[in-house]
Amino acid sequence: MEKQVERCGWCGTDPMYVKYHDEEWGKPVYDDQTMFEFLILEGAQAGLSWITILKRREGYKKAFANFDVHKVAAFTETDEERLMNDPGIIRNKLKVKAAITNAKLFIAIQKEFGSFSDYIWGFIPGKRPIMNKVVTLKDVPARTEISDAISKDMKKRGFKFFGTTICYAHMQATGMVNDHIETCISR
Repeated sequence: MEKQVERCGWCGTDPMYVKYHDEEWGKPVYDDQTMFEFLILEGAQAGLSWITILKRREGYKKAFANFDVHKVAAFTETDEERLMNDPGIIRNKLKVKAAITNAKLFIAIQKEFGSFSDYIWGFIPGKRPIMNKVVTLKDVPARTEISDAISKDMKKRGFKFFGTTICYAHMQATGMVNDHIETCISR
């Protein structure tokens, strides 16, 4: 008898969601461009479901210069207007402005720490993924003391749309923490 493949229940059966779950979520990211991509996407997600953003990921990639932090940091009011008229992204003025502001702050962190990755992973003991014991989805926290500390530091630096819950989602997406259930194929 063939063994049943088990995944975290949150990804459901949508092929895009399953692919994201299997190939990206919880896998450690140390690359600044990918970190910046998730910073933009997680900020856009505030108040929405992740699948809503995932389905617009290509739209975000086009709208935000292939997630090139220097290009996004140089966006002007004309770019803001273009983004506000782009059906491929969530057209929320505060989120659009935040993405541009956050790009500038991301570059400042790169200059201060050598890379954004070094900065954010510096909050994690040994810069190695935290492997949480997750038996059911109820075991997954919405925030932790570490996400509180990162969020607080980033807010102090001026980052927008990066509260502790969004920060924790960013940590999960970039593999700083592994919250796959223990029986999941992607653990």
